[in-house]
This record gives sequence, C-alpha cells and structure tokens, in this order.
Amino acid sequence: MPISPFFPSDLLPIPATEPIEAGWLGRCATEVAPDLLGCTLVRRWADGRCIRGRIVETEAYTPGDPACHAYRRRTARNTVMFGPAGFSYVYLIYGMYHCFNVVTDADGAPSAVLLRALQLETIPPDANPRGEKPARVAAGPGKLCRALDIDLSLTETPLQPGEALWLEHRSPDLAQDWESGAIAITQTTRIGISQGVDHPWRWYVTASPAVSKR
Repeated sequence: MPISPFFPSDLLPIPATEPIEAGWLGRCATEVAPDLLGCTLVRRWADGRCIRGRIVETEAYTPGDPACHAYRRRTARNTVMFGPAGFSYVYLIYGMYHCFNVVTDADGAPSAVLLRALQLETIPPDANPRGEKPARVAAGPGKLCRALDIDLSLTETPLQPGEALWLEHRSPDLAQDWESGAIAITQTTRIGISQGVDHPWRWYVTASPAVSKR
C-alpha cells in the first residue's frame, strides 16, 4: 500500500472548488460514497458565514439493503430518499444525535450516502464543549452535525451553492494525489447497524486523524 500523505491535524483553510452537481450524485450509492472522500461539505449560515469540512469517511445505503431507512416502505421521514439525487436527508438517532446523508441514485431508487466524518478547516464557537483535538470534533456522524449545526430543519435541502449546505469536488492537487494512488483508502463493513452488517460499504481515508472508528 502506498504511503499516504494526508490532511494534517492542524486546522488549515480548505479552498473553494467546483460545486458537485446533482447529476454527479445520480449514481449508485456504492459508487458515490468512495468518490466523495476528499470532497468538501460546505455549511452556510443565514448571516453568510461558511465553514468547509473535507469528507474523510462515508457509508452507502442502497435499495434492497436491509440497513437502509427506505427498505420496508416510504414514510414521511424517508420520502426524500425516493426523489432525485442532490438533496440532504437528515434524521435523528437515540433522540439526540442528527445524521447527515446525501441522496443519490436515480429518481425513485431510494439510496443515500451517510457522511460519517469530516476534517474541518475551523472549529465553530461552542462546537467543542469537551475540548477535543481539532481533528476529532467532527469524527462521527453525530459530532459532524453538532459541529456544523445540522438538524432536522435542513432535511430535503437542495445541495447547491447559496443554500445552507452544498458539496464541492476535490481540489486539483488533491485529485492528482488520488489518481496517483498517493492517498490510501480503507474499505470495510459499516458500523452502528444490526442488519446488512456484512456489506463492505464503508470507506475512509486511511491516514486521516478524523475517522470515527478504524
């Protein structure tokens, strides 16, 4: 496996790059999930503040997958998963933690990619009550949403610039490192689920200090 120079644990600005369009996300979640690694999630508040986080861990959920929220039937909560790609799907677990997903695949094929961890360019005020190392503030889906103030009010948000949330492609330098194999990726089974546990549909940047669990 090649040596993987990756994002340092210190906070550094993440440059703005080309926005990811809905068409790029309109593929099977198992294709989109690894392709989102190294891309950027942008959170914009109503006052114009923006914070960027580099995606370092993802999980895929597809039609026919017993771990997918849309597996049994369409509900008020999961209905956005049945629509076109390029929207957010936010849900609550344990009555206290929010999880942010990117809707993927074709219209009518319910699937999504869960963003499990980000490496942030800066830490928002009050986002680190436990005084964790900067790289660990968004190391997990619930921590990610807490850090970026993502809650149920942001579900079904179109992921487009100018909205509260959008995605951007890897920077040219990072894309070149990806293509050359300089950045190692680990593919393994998903965690925190009771069904579909054998599917190897979790991906993370091997060297990133922000990965939730190895």
